Amino acid sequence: MASIQFSKPAQSLQASVIVDLMNQALAQPDVLSLAAGFTDNSILPRSLVRQMSTALTQVGLPNEPLQYGQNQGRLGLRELSCRQLQQFPNESPQAFIAEQLFLSNGSQQALYLAMQTLCDPGSIVLVQDPTYFVFLELLQGLGIHAEAMPCDVCGQIDFEALTLRLQAMAETGQLACIRAVYLVSYYANPSSHSMDLAEKKQLARTLQSAGVQVPIIEDAAYRDLYFEQAHAAPSIFSLSEWAAFPKLYLGTYTKPFATGLKVGFAHCSSPEWLQKMLITKGHHDFGSAHFNQALVESMLLAGAYASHLQTARQQYAAKAARLSDTLEAGGLKELGWDWQAPEGGLILWLRAPANMDLRMQSPFCARCIEEGVLYVPGDLCFAHSTPWNCARLAFGALSIEALSEAAERFCRVAHTFAP
Repeated sequence: MASIQFSKPAQSLQASVIVDLMNQALAQPDVLSLAAGFTDNSILPRSLVRQMSTALTQVGLPNEPLQYGQNQGRLGLRELSCRQLQQFPNESPQAFIAEQLFLSNGSQQALYLAMQTLCDPGSIVLVQDPTYFVFLELLQGLGIHAEAMPCDVCGQIDFEALTLRLQAMAETGQLACIRAVYLVSYYANPSSHSMDLAEKKQLARTLQSAGVQVPIIEDAAYRDLYFEQAHAAPSIFSLSEWAAFPKLYLGTYTKPFATGLKVGFAHCSSPEWLQKMLITKGHHDFGSAHFNQALVESMLLAGAYASHLQTARQQYAAKAARLSDTLEAGGLKELGWDWQAPEGGLILWLRAPANMDLRMQSPFCARCIEEGVLYVPGDLCFAHSTPWNCARLAFGALSIEALSEAAERFCRVAHTFAP
């Protein structure tokens, strides 16, 4: 058979770690996965979806849900999404406009469209350190270089170190290659850090001072999943410090509601950039699944989405507490491990003693798999693949009881490798 000549981006593609972890979780039911970011099966809105699906399949409905929809997405859902965003604390009432928002196949597609329209192979994107490791995989697949914005152990940006790094990049000519800045701003995956008002404002000032006035992408996938109260800092769309920057805000109904529906959205301040993304999206799919959009729109109109969120928040808060408590009871802190209790989201971020190696190929990771527990090695979340002593634990999917067992298995391995 003749050989295939692949494109340069395709030649650099590697198997996705998250896909591998998800496959392992599905294929090995005896292995308890703290790796793949699944949500909780027990709170999926089955009855709501069944009820709304029946209503949406009646003959003669306007904007027929079982027919093709608009490439930009249903106007009703775009308007409702803007209203949802305006309800968060301290958001400007004029910050979000339906004409500037499009619906996507989960927020991941919008993120890919942003990179596809902004970057060439060799371009640079600034990211927090650590950051969403699937985004790092996406960049690698497109031949884009991720450059870290230094952060402290809690995930907050170290502005003194960032200023020095930007100065060094200016001296080497790399500053001109920066095409975008990527922020995970609410209950970040993986650090669980939420950027406060001062941090958001200071980042804008630091970038402007360095001459880096490029598109800013604010990924807020977990913003709805706060445990007690919504984070007080508004989005970059409501802050005057970011007025001169092209901006893209990413949100989703996937994590908070039902992952299988894959309905996300993106709000863009630049009409030209928005149009480029919509043209490219048309090449992908002519518009995301119209029926799924109609389902989500119906949930929002009926007030069912807000009710579901209350249940989800309580469930995930209990799970986060159980995982943290079990790890502490298992003696991890006495062994020198550390973590911050999350205030939202689906992730617990662990730091082991500095000399430990938790990478995928490490004896520690192999032993965890033998013990029947999976985690995401933290080095995958850093732009430069160091440090090696971190682990990302996801608590969304497992039951409370299974979380306890998974944490106990993890602790047994940690004790085995203790000095």
